[in-house]
Amino acid sequence: MIYYLEDVRKVYNLPLPTLIYYAQEIHQQTQVPDAVQINMLQSIKTGACPEDCAYCPQSSRSETGVKPEPLMDPEAVVEAAKKAKAAGASRFCMGAAWRRVNDGPQFESVLASVRGVKALGLQVCCTLGLITEEQARRLKEAGCDIYNHNLDTSREYYPEIISTRTYDDRLETIRNVQAAGMGVCSGGILGMGETVDDRLKMLIELANMEKQPESVPINALIPCPGTPLEGRPPVDVFEFVRIIAVARILMPKAIVRISAGRAQMSDEAQALCFAAGANSIFLGDKLLTTPNGPVAKDFALLARLGLRPLDPEEFRRKMNGCKGDGSCGNCTCGGDHDHHHHHHGDDEKKAAPAPATEEEGVPEFAKKHEHELSENGTWARGCDCGGEH
Repeated sequence: MIYYLEDVRKVYNLPLPTLIYYAQEIHQQTQVPDAVQINMLQSIKTGACPEDCAYCPQSSRSETGVKPEPLMDPEAVVEAAKKAKAAGASRFCMGAAWRRVNDGPQFESVLASVRGVKALGLQVCCTLGLITEEQARRLKEAGCDIYNHNLDTSREYYPEIISTRTYDDRLETIRNVQAAGMGVCSGGILGMGETVDDRLKMLIELANMEKQPESVPINALIPCPGTPLEGRPPVDVFEFVRIIAVARILMPKAIVRISAGRAQMSDEAQALCFAAGANSIFLGDKLLTTPNGPVAKDFALLARLGLRPLDPEEFRRKMNGCKGDGSCGNCTCGGDHDHHHHHHGDDEKKAAPAPATEEEGVPEFAKKHEHELSENGTWARGCDCGGEH
């Protein structure tokens, strides 16, 4: 399926209750609907970044008061990961304020950190800037599961935000990550002065990839003093929820994360995001250098909403289409999921997620609702029915 702006715009502009209903319909089919992935983000090298990203307080081009800190030792990173796991996180994300990964002692230190965190039984995510395929391969071998590299916005608006790397630089890094066999985490930031179409184009760029991202973080700009975007008004909460819903509809099997800006949202706004298909949050006092909400408050909200932390193994079974009865064909457990060595062929090399079928997610949504979304019966370019069914 290839998605086009004119079609996606019609989905975005549906009445909000209808849009949320469609997104939740897909969410119920393709995700673990009552569970939320819990992540912790640790800045392992802070400040003095040579990039000029207009939103980022770590840019050396801005006077934000962020003090540069050297790369954390692997032992300190592992200790932070232990605390994250004790707090309830299942994925630990490490961020370094670099333009690109450079081979040498620092990269070797990162690889050691990855190995140490992976040994704790956590999923591992890194965001280190631009990366080559060989470096991505080494990260994968060390135990890194996911690499984060956000597109931030549309190709057209991107030069208004960043000049020190191109949009194609970002896409090349994503291709290198995928070629190395790692999952991709990629999304964007709302509220930087972009239009709704810019937001939709960013989602379309991700959705039209040959292999869609495994995680899609949606950030609300935190306008930090000293950055070029300080003073920007907050993004409208209903616009934010609409983007969450469209992300869920376009990328049914992706984890959709409410990322930066969540601490500034009301409980009701967050609940709307979950209803629209979001199923991932960050815990912790900070997201790299910006404030985040208290952990106890986050878990209390999830409990009030009847939501629970996502079990990575349960999610993996869902992605493989396992019903727990041995019928999925992706494992040899015979329906017995009590023993980790039987889970989806870890030893048999059968753990690759099955692709979405024509009977679920976006294709099913297209078949059911295409005539509501377009006068000529096309939702994505792939329908040649002329509007007659």
